[in-house]
Amino acid sequence: MDGLGAALRGVRRRAEQTPPSRERFIDLLRGISILAVVLGHWLVTVVGHDEHGELTARSALPDLPWAYPITWVAQVMPVFFLVGGYANALSLAAERRRGGNATEWLLHRGGRLIRPTSTLVLVMAGGALVARLFDARPARVRLVVWFASIPLWFLVAYLVVVVLTPVMYALHRRYGLAVPVVLVGLVAAGDLARLLGEPSWGNGNFLFGWLAIHQMGFAWCDGLLASRNRVALPLLFGGSGALLLLTLVGPYPISMIDVPGERLHNMSPPSLALLAVAAVQLGAALLLRDRAERWLRHSRAWLAVIAVNAVILTIFLWHITAAILLLATLNFAGVLPTPSVGSAAWFAGRLPLLLMFTLMLALLVAIFGPIEVRGTRRRARPPNWIPPSLIQAARRPAPRLALVVAGFAGVILGMLGNSLLPSTTPTLFGWPTPYLIAYLSGAAALRFLRATPPGTSSCGI
Repeated sequence: MDGLGAALRGVRRRAEQTPPSRERFIDLLRGISILAVVLGHWLVTVVGHDEHGELTARSALPDLPWAYPITWVAQVMPVFFLVGGYANALSLAAERRRGGNATEWLLHRGGRLIRPTSTLVLVMAGGALVARLFDARPARVRLVVWFASIPLWFLVAYLVVVVLTPVMYALHRRYGLAVPVVLVGLVAAGDLARLLGEPSWGNGNFLFGWLAIHQMGFAWCDGLLASRNRVALPLLFGGSGALLLLTLVGPYPISMIDVPGERLHNMSPPSLALLAVAAVQLGAALLLRDRAERWLRHSRAWLAVIAVNAVILTIFLWHITAAILLLATLNFAGVLPTPSVGSAAWFAGRLPLLLMFTLMLALLVAIFGPIEVRGTRRRARPPNWIPPSLIQAARRPAPRLALVVAGFAGVILGMLGNSLLPSTTPTLFGWPTPYLIAYLSGAAALRFLRATPPGTSSCGI
């Protein structure tokens, strides 16, 4: 109870200290986008048993085609990248006003993202190793780790966008809205290649699509979208019209969440149809902005927004693990319901499952949330065993920048390699060992740099 009381006092203190200039609506949108992803994953989960009696899970969407239009609202990852663009532009500009540089900004941003992620990675790898010691089937262990690491798919894309933020923000300051226009054109070219049977040429959309949405966050932050009638309404209605044309007349699937067997996916990689959804969401957000800001400034809802955002990455990273733990427990107890998808029993079971998932996730957040909350409060010191010459080198601008880029590259490569490895390929740690080493090496390098302040001559990028 003391810990809970301290947490509540901390939330109240942060609410009282919120500067008047803070865009509270951005924090609300971030929380809504992540919570919507969590609820979406939980709602569409189908559990059952294979021919060997083993627990299986899949998406319910292929069995619910009537629900495809609902994904136009439920697919909120574009909101997350829009908000990310706004927040990244704001914090990068503030860093430079304080006399800092992009190198230090990347280290700070990386610390907020990578510290909670490393906790999940280490727990998964350690749990997999323990399971192997107790003679668990390697393919089964790998499958559990693969499911638990599903959230890392999105984090890979976001980390790449974060690393590119200093360069892309410089382009934004020089060319403005021409940058997202060019990126949308590249997405269209990638979609055309996919439609013509060359899917590999469309893989660039994994980068171009999210960058285009992220750039619009820059524009929002810099006031280029301030005119509600001139910007918000055209985005809302233009995006809606484009979405209807692309999906009902054009070749794009209706679902904004990938459905197996579709000729073209809208999410992986992002398509023009998903960018149309992003335009609609941005237009709606701009229309609601002023009213939401007034509400948050005169409502206790701001306390809830602060509380959720304090552990938002922990919620996102652990929500699949919460579902796995609960379903495994129910299955072990012999009380796991497995009704047919779309049946009355299946729909009736959604609410009880959501409540149980929420309780399990709350337990995990209580355990691992403090790691995220404490993440950037104190600067650690470099270990004593590191040679002074290496510490001095890490303080100089060029080596420091190179190590930052290498650290992020290791983290991103590690997560991407795990996601691309087939879900039943046996591995010692449930995670491909070379990519686990790459991740941990990159995370360690970034932690070392955060513990080593730059020299006074550091100019960064």
